[in-house]
Amino acid sequence: MAAPVRGRAKDLRPVNSLVTFLPFIVLIGAMFLMTRSAKKKQAQAAAMRDQMTPGTGVRTIGGMYATVKEVGEDTVTLEVAPGVHAMYAKNAIGAVLEDDEYNRIVHGSAAVEDSPVVPDDASSLTEGTDGPKLDLDKKPEAPKEGDSDGEAGAK
Repeated sequence: MAAPVRGRAKDLRPVNSLVTFLPFIVLIGAMFLMTRSAKKKQAQAAAMRDQMTPGTGVRTIGGMYATVKEVGEDTVTLEVAPGVHAMYAKNAIGAVLEDDEYNRIVHGSAAVEDSPVVPDDASSLTEGTDGPKLDLDKKPEAPKEGDSDGEAGAK
């Protein structure tokens, strides 16, 4: 009778420990990549905010469009309407806009000519139809003979 081989179980232990730690290694790698991309986005946002100069059009993170009047260290004074100034944190600026884009959005100038014209109502859908027009008004029906309340066979 041959003796059982016991050396193989010891050889598999390092592989088992590596397989056990593999999910943790992958998780740490994913966290590293995510924080790296977040830092890149923060650096891009800081560079964008540094481009602000008085007279630049901006959009806040709340979606309000305004013109930069004054730039401080951590704050920005915005003209939200003619003669109305408000102070915002620099972090509240969502985008610094080009002049033509700001004017197109705020003042509606330089509209794109290739865009289709959309009517404000449905009248353009019914114009030019030669078919008969339907009368959708309800007309009261006359009661039938012998029916005083409209129910058939009621006494």
